[in-house]
Amino acid sequence: MTKLKNDTFLRALRREPTPYTPIWIMRQAGRYLPEYNATRKRAGSFLTLCKTPELATEVTLQPLARFPLDAAIIFSDILTIPDAMGLELYFVEGEGPKFRRPLRDEAAIKALRVPEPEAQLGYVMAAIRMTVGALDGRVPLIGFSGSPYTLACYMIEGGGSDDFRLIKTMLYDRPDLLKHILAINAQAVTAYLKAQVNAGAQALMIFDTWGGNLSHNAYHEFSLPYMQKIVSALKSDAATQHVPVILFTKGGGLWLESMAATGCDGLGLDWTMDLTAARKRVGDRVALQGNLDPMSLFAAPQQVREQAAKALAAFGKGDGHVFNLGHGISQHTSPDRVAALVAAVHELSAPYH
Repeated sequence: MTKLKNDTFLRALRREPTPYTPIWIMRQAGRYLPEYNATRKRAGSFLTLCKTPELATEVTLQPLARFPLDAAIIFSDILTIPDAMGLELYFVEGEGPKFRRPLRDEAAIKALRVPEPEAQLGYVMAAIRMTVGALDGRVPLIGFSGSPYTLACYMIEGGGSDDFRLIKTMLYDRPDLLKHILAINAQAVTAYLKAQVNAGAQALMIFDTWGGNLSHNAYHEFSLPYMQKIVSALKSDAATQHVPVILFTKGGGLWLESMAATGCDGLGLDWTMDLTAARKRVGDRVALQGNLDPMSLFAAPQQVREQAAKALAAFGKGDGHVFNLGHGISQHTSPDRVAALVAAVHELSAPYH
């Protein structure tokens, strides 16, 4: 593999010295960029965009052509795994992802199988290989997956949800069935992430977007143990043990210590967390990623700069901080605010290192 010209992001995840705080942005290849919208229109649909390696590579690279970001993240969707399991993913304009065959009965649940990554999700691996080639060592490429619990939310609800009534009914009434789904999902995510590393991904992130909707006890029974299984499998395999893994449970600030104990390398923080307190709680066990409120990017550029300065000061001196938003960037954000943020982080972070 080509030697990296900028490995600041990877060094920060390993809590090694860096000259500044690296930055990338969740959903950095997305609808706030006019060029993304043009490519998406050319593709005809979001799924075609995801499943066409040339187009996925094109949009992965678009934010790096505009901003001096320190990492790329492969353009894909967390719901590729359940789609490959036969749940038939589709998108409704203005409503988001849905499944034609959600898991609503025991027979369907027991019939679930782990997809073979190269055979059934080969388009993702092809996009990773293509992107790594195009990057030519400029910055690392992040691969990712949804967490077993977050995938299960979509698989059972059949799409997004306001109250997660269906999955929570199963959680309390038939925990055995939910645990069967989660076990299959954990195996699927592990195989998928290993295949992404084999294709060239240099860091991995697990998005537990809906883990924060669980009670304390339920999180430690139905979400965290399944992410732990994945991290343990990645860290015990010679082919993947060197690749940093970031866990991100949105709304999971209460459980940072438990997450840090999984053996992951970094924790994503949402915007409700205080970076100073988070750093005290996890010590030097993991790097921290985050955590600017995405809505702060609607303010004037000087305000964006001030908010970045506050976040950098909250983490303080030392290494092990990857700057990011506390969740995905809004589609309504102006690209010039992103430019202001990236410039501010690179400039203002140097004195902390």
